[in-house]
Amino acid sequence: MNFVRNTWYPAAFSSDIADAPVRRTIIGENVVLYRRTDKSIAALDDLCPHRMLPLSQGRIKGDSIECGYHGMVFDGTGKCIHIPGQDTIPAKARVTAYAIAERFGIAWIWMGTPESADLGLLLELPAYDDPHNAVVQGDALRIEANYLNLADNLCDPSHVGFVHASTLGNAASVGVPVQSTSSGRLTTVWRWVLDSPPIPLFAKTGLVEGNVDRWHYYFYHAPNIAVIDFGTAPAGQIGPNGDRGEGLQIHAVHCITPVDEAACIDHWFLVRNFGQNDPGMGDQLKAGHRTAFEEDKAILEAIHREETRRPNFETVSLALDAAPTRMRRIVKQLIDAEA
Repeated sequence: MNFVRNTWYPAAFSSDIADAPVRRTIIGENVVLYRRTDKSIAALDDLCPHRMLPLSQGRIKGDSIECGYHGMVFDGTGKCIHIPGQDTIPAKARVTAYAIAERFGIAWIWMGTPESADLGLLLELPAYDDPHNAVVQGDALRIEANYLNLADNLCDPSHVGFVHASTLGNAASVGVPVQSTSSGRLTTVWRWVLDSPPIPLFAKTGLVEGNVDRWHYYFYHAPNIAVIDFGTAPAGQIGPNGDRGEGLQIHAVHCITPVDEAACIDHWFLVRNFGQNDPGMGDQLKAGHRTAFEEDKAILEAIHREETRRPNFETVSLALDAAPTRMRRIVKQLIDAEA
């Protein structure tokens, strides 16, 4: 399977990279991550070119990493700078290095050449930096399914009433059509459910009474990032043309790492505009979303098993597939452009 290389993928949560080498598999390639003495992150191909031992089984030495087999030392650019008992260093004694950037508590890796790394393609999320909001750090959820199946899910509000009836959806949304557009790398999907009962997640906060208007806006940035702006307000208070920030609003952010063609990792976090100083509210929202995303995981892994078992099966397309189809077309265009 081909992947987009010239983009930023989550390598790990920043907090997971400390005083020991960290191994990650990204688009089928193994990478070792470690922190230099200035706390910046180095990322290298996780393979010593001598006997092919993963460098992640070695140790950090200052700003460099030492192979655990024969002590060859490589700096953060991938250049070998020391071989025990040997003054001459072969020209081939180097490993591939990758560009790294940190944002939103995540270490992002650029799998193309470091010279082509474009910081302008990093996700921007003003809500994250808004001092009136609170951030809930989520999980790195591994899903044994192709990352594009997760991407389909994250362009599809219509599944919520069926898969997440105890958390993010209820029967009121079933049958409410969605709208979608696409431009550049971005696919946008949205719908409003008016004058209906609140979803369980908001009802449990104790901040909602009576019927509400609620919204879903899914912003999918190809190939691997989804920002879902959803929330609720008393029926008639805001409406589709109002300021959603006046209601209870959550941004659920999904940053996907394709491990290979059969697995991916969903690094997720939340930004909310209510209960900012209430740690219990953050814990409650995290638990609710964790339950919902485990529900997605079960669905996607079951689909992947059937796709593997019946690779030639022709699925039926529905009107609700318009946005995922647009998104996949954009990803293909990015891959074709690189080829």
